[in-house]
Amino acid sequence: MKSIAISGSVRQSVGKRGSKELRYEGNIPAVLYGGKEQTHFSVPAADLKPVLYTPDVVFVELDLNGKKTKAIVQDAQFHPLTDVVTHVDFLELFDDKEVSVNIPIQLTGTSPGVKMGGKLVQKLRALRVKALPNNLPQEIEVPMESLEVGKSVRVRQIALENAKVLNNSDDTIVSVIMSRALRQAEQEAAKAAKGGKK
Repeated sequence: MKSIAISGSVRQSVGKRGSKELRYEGNIPAVLYGGKEQTHFSVPAADLKPVLYTPDVVFVELDLNGKKTKAIVQDAQFHPLTDVVTHVDFLELFDDKEVSVNIPIQLTGTSPGVKMGGKLVQKLRALRVKALPNNLPQEIEVPMESLEVGKSVRVRQIALENAKVLNNSDDTIVSVIMSRALRQAEQEAAKAAKGGKK
């Protein structure tokens, strides 16, 4: 799992006015929870980019006034118009405490159904996984080599070591459907076969 170090400053005054001033200075208000008590702090907006603008799960080594804590981003709020981050929730991690995290899906290999002209439809881009922090996978690989036209890969087909997938087992991750061109080609082939029989 990727890891990044971020330094923050513990906040004394927590409120709208203080948050506005922080943002004006280029800092983002944040909260760390999951431990004995919540800690309100601020972090430079630039330091959050490699954590927020990636599909990957990234462990964060938080340094708050010299106290180091391992965490992950649990939630982030963005301004509805400017898309600038306005607040971040960090969840403190413990080696012996399971966490639930969205892990990105990586499709691997080539689908024979796509080679035949089928259309690939990916319904899920990530799976919700529960595990101890050290057992969380960086990504979940979904092999495509056996995916024919009309077939799909469902959540129940994913087996993870020392981790549990929380999504509905019947949910479709990826499927290959018949494309319009392939359907047309099959219909024309069927017509030609019928015509040949006369």
